[in-house]
Amino acid sequence: MLPKLKPIAIKERFSLLFLEKGELDVVDGAFVIIDKTGVRSHIPVGGIACLMLEPGTRVSHAAVVLASRVGCLLIWVGEAGVRLYSAGQPGGARADRLLYQAKLALDDDLRRRVVRKMYEMRFNELLPDHYSVEQMRGMEAVRVKKMYQLFAQQYGIEWKGRSYDPEDWDSADVQNKCLSSATSCIYGVAEAAILAAGYSPAVGFIHTGKPRSFVYDIADLFKFETVVPLAFRIASEKHNNYERAVRLACRDAFRETRLLKKIIPTIEEVLSAGGIEIPDAPEESVPPAIPNERSIGDVGHRT
Repeated sequence: MLPKLKPIAIKERFSLLFLEKGELDVVDGAFVIIDKTGVRSHIPVGGIACLMLEPGTRVSHAAVVLASRVGCLLIWVGEAGVRLYSAGQPGGARADRLLYQAKLALDDDLRRRVVRKMYEMRFNELLPDHYSVEQMRGMEAVRVKKMYQLFAQQYGIEWKGRSYDPEDWDSADVQNKCLSSATSCIYGVAEAAILAAGYSPAVGFIHTGKPRSFVYDIADLFKFETVVPLAFRIASEKHNNYERAVRLACRDAFRETRLLKKIIPTIEEVLSAGGIEIPDAPEESVPPAIPNERSIGDVGHRT
């Protein structure tokens, strides 16, 4: 008789695995991906924190059940995570993480510490303690405007400022179209990382009131070293389809830099700036799907 299943702590798992062009299923008790020729590849789903399902994948009911039982998050994305379409366990896997995030966001002082940490990481400058969130936002706006101008100069293209109408895509110039496409790509990756880490995309600190407020916060930490220069470079080149060129370039950059692996630890580092501990789960909380008869003393379970 096989021993009872035990979840592996998230931090002890392989963080992310991208799958494309195959059918996920459970065959003979094993989680497998089957390609069009019928070849099966075994996936150790219990040792993976998150499966990123790219275009061309189909998932059986049995595969979803097994992924859920072992606490593996399923996320449906575009190529290399340049878009995020849906997620299997969107943020609700660990209520203590959500309570921790909400407490940081609701307390003015804690929120200001987190925001100050974000700006410290972005601009490599420690801001004074007394700066309000509004003051830090104003400082950010000036610096971001300057950075756009510098990138435009670097790639020798005209820059009239950040301007786009989401209701009228064609009214934007090529530079702004490329920037919008590039930022959409990094938003997809950032949201995947936030979900994989067990937090809510909606509870932000600099950005608030939007379904992806925290996504924008986290993406801003990375976009000026990743997708923004890429967008200006492509805008300076000749392409028949600029949006596609940006999307493919983002895909390659994300894979080469392994960006997702960098984002998750950064989320934890940013939130830890608040200086509080993740709260204990309440007694009435839903028990883990796979109970641990003996605790391994780790908080990083997605069950």
